[in-house]
Amino acid sequence: MTPFVVGCCGFPLGRARYFGRFSAVELQQTFYQLPGLALAEKWRRQAPADFVFAMKAWQLITHPASSPTYQRLREPMSEADRDACGYFRPTRQVRRAWERTLEMARALRSPLVVFQCPAGFTPTPEHIQAMISFFERIPRDGLTLAWEPRGRWDPTLVRELCQRLELSHCVDPFSDPCQHGDVAYFRLRGIGGYRYRHTDDDLRRLVALCREELAAGRRAVYAMFNNASMLDDAQRFQALLAGQ
Repeated sequence: MTPFVVGCCGFPLGRARYFGRFSAVELQQTFYQLPGLALAEKWRRQAPADFVFAMKAWQLITHPASSPTYQRLREPMSEADRDACGYFRPTRQVRRAWERTLEMARALRSPLVVFQCPAGFTPTPEHIQAMISFFERIPRDGLTLAWEPRGRWDPTLVRELCQRLELSHCVDPFSDPCQHGDVAYFRLRGIGGYRYRHTDDDLRRLVALCREELAAGRRAVYAMFNNASMLDDAQRFQALLAGQ
């Protein structure tokens, strides 16, 4: 795998055209509702052999049922099951959600899964212990696991947890530095908000940040754009990398 992995969070154009332009995608659908394995296997067959499917872990692992994102959950669930989901809780429902996420990763031959936490997942002792218990016990199948905390997390605590649990810190490098990881996983949400379009100077700075991560010992750097102009920004960034 090339040390620079560039793509978008989701498909901003048809899959066939996207596969011809980028080397990777971060699947969003796997967060809201895991698709069927047959569909995942079809995507894998349609993509180039070296195409990278990064994917977000199913929301049942990270988000409680009170999250508005559950409005896009198509799978029927009882109230008891919904109440047992989210925040890495040590429940049968969360364990099963990871088992099914892992099945999807196998079907897609994904090298990396992103655990995006809501702002409500704060650094309380209860949350930290649940997270430790979850990551120390789950099978990984050699996957790189990236964690994106949101809200007010002390950088030292983030680094300590990532080191202990062998996680890569998922971050927008224009907001915060990557604290730890075998790879650097940059999720570019737009400086100040989703509608932001990265300038050429921003993208040149991003090239420098990526090279700094490689120099620090990361074996790869993912640059995954997740803003309104993600398609154009990612293409311009690729062109910058190719020209250097």
